[in-house]
Amino acid sequence: MNPVTQTQYRAVLLFGAPGSGKGTVGKALGAIPGFVHVACGDLFRMLDTQTALGRAFMEYSSKGLLVPDEITVAMWKDSIDSMIAAHAFVPDRDTLVLDGIPRNVAQAKELEPFLTVIRILHLVCSDENLMFERIRRRALKENRLDDASEEVIRRRWEVYDSETRPVLEHYSKKIVTQVEASGSPLQVIHTILGYMIYDSAQTRI
Repeated sequence: MNPVTQTQYRAVLLFGAPGSGKGTVGKALGAIPGFVHVACGDLFRMLDTQTALGRAFMEYSSKGLLVPDEITVAMWKDSIDSMIAAHAFVPDRDTLVLDGIPRNVAQAKELEPFLTVIRILHLVCSDENLMFERIRRRALKENRLDDASEEVIRRRWEVYDSETRPVLEHYSKKIVTQVEASGSPLQVIHTILGYMIYDSAQTRI
């Protein structure tokens, strides 16, 4: 009997420190036909706590503990399967734009059977004050006032540097593109669109 081959989904990964604009870029790209934006944070917030995965998530998060990588990836895969069933994501047609996952090298390895990563967009913002302001505005808009404090923002940057930034080294440098993200959202998205259109053409030749 031949082993079952796991379908791999085309994906673009968004990386960048908190405040670099990943969410804004992801939503803009997700509005373009052929691209589906998936933010890991949104998946967690929509999780059904009556399911086995939902209960596992609550068991850790309610205690203030980090959710294990295997559970995070399982929740992500479950959400992708639901999107496919609802025709919100059509693998033969669409490219995933992933924001917030993989968050560390262990998750990147867990995701390897499921993803064909065609490009990594590394958003770099040289203006620290601008990133602070972006995070504060988002915190106020989404009523997440704890995220507006400088201490919390600094801690999130430290976690990004120690856990998430090393993920860039896990992938080939050939697919990593650094994008200056201190310009206006329109400027940043215009720059990124050039890469995305090129990738779409190449993966369908």
